[in-house]
Amino acid sequence: MGDFFLYRYHRKRKAKAMSKGFTPSPATPAVITANDLRMGHCVWMRDGAWTADPREAELFEDEAIAELALLDAIAQANIVVGPYLAEARRGPDGRPQPTHFREAFRRRGPSNYFHGKQAEFEASNV
Repeated sequence: MGDFFLYRYHRKRKAKAMSKGFTPSPATPAVITANDLRMGHCVWMRDGAWTADPREAELFEDEAIAELALLDAIAQANIVVGPYLAEARRGPDGRPQPTHFREAFRRRGPSNYFHGKQAEFEASNV
């Protein structure tokens, strides 16, 4: 009987750890991303405001500054939902690029076909 409760305890801890998202290590640059509360689109933080263009996102390379900016993002609950730090790297053009497939997928938008901002983004990368 005790093994069952131990199993449930570890299962809950694992689920809780997985639900926290991707937490970058202190030395890893990161961007802050969330979803627009009204439209549901992915947005990225830039100078305390939000942009729909991931290439304009602010790349945080200092952990303390990133944490303060994340607190600012969380305080903007009337604009965005679910802000978090996402690992990124500086690309050859100096703009942030995702390091995880989930963030690359979010950056491209819906996977059914390109329309709207996805078509514009794809056309500018060709």
